[in-house]
Amino acid sequence: MNNITTFNFSLGREERSKLSNHTSFVVWFTGLSGSGKSTLANMVEKLLYEQKVRTFVLDGDSLRNGLNKELDFSPEEREENLRVAAEVAKILVSSGSVVLASFISPKQANRDLVKEIIGEQDFIETFVNTSLETCEKRDVKGLYKKARAGEIKNFTGIDSPYEKPKNPEIEINTEKENLQEAANRIVNLLQKKLELK
Repeated sequence: MNNITTFNFSLGREERSKLSNHTSFVVWFTGLSGSGKSTLANMVEKLLYEQKVRTFVLDGDSLRNGLNKELDFSPEEREENLRVAAEVAKILVSSGSVVLASFISPKQANRDLVKEIIGEQDFIETFVNTSLETCEKRDVKGLYKKARAGEIKNFTGIDSPYEKPKNPEIEINTEKENLQEAANRIVNLLQKKLELK
């Protein structure tokens, strides 16, 4: 570690934000598997794209299919998966992008670590609040069925706990609010944050 020195590049985040004509930050979607996190992130991205906002969706499955494919689902390696996700999100924020990150991130300690890495001022915690019963009914990937059958261990909501965020900046209750309305509400809430000072 002592042989690492940071190169001072000519262009930084401020210059990239001016080029994009908006600020950059992370909207971190957390919730159970099947809660609607990725669908919502995708919808928000489309709405921001229409406003010419530079975005990137960072999703748990895509990260595990590539950068973190060697990690399993033990508590330690799930934490490492989130640490890497946070570091990638931080790099993307530095590039001038609004990052829409969709990760279960089941524990408060996980989300606190992510917030610490990204920086509190750049982290917008968005809790996609969907009941376990509804997520199980959807079970689009068939994961709950496998977890109930004992084929998947440490599955959040079944044999591994999900700790609800205490004070998320945004909370979406998908059983009371349809996803299009929720996406519109999120984008409206982000408008002030997007403005360059």
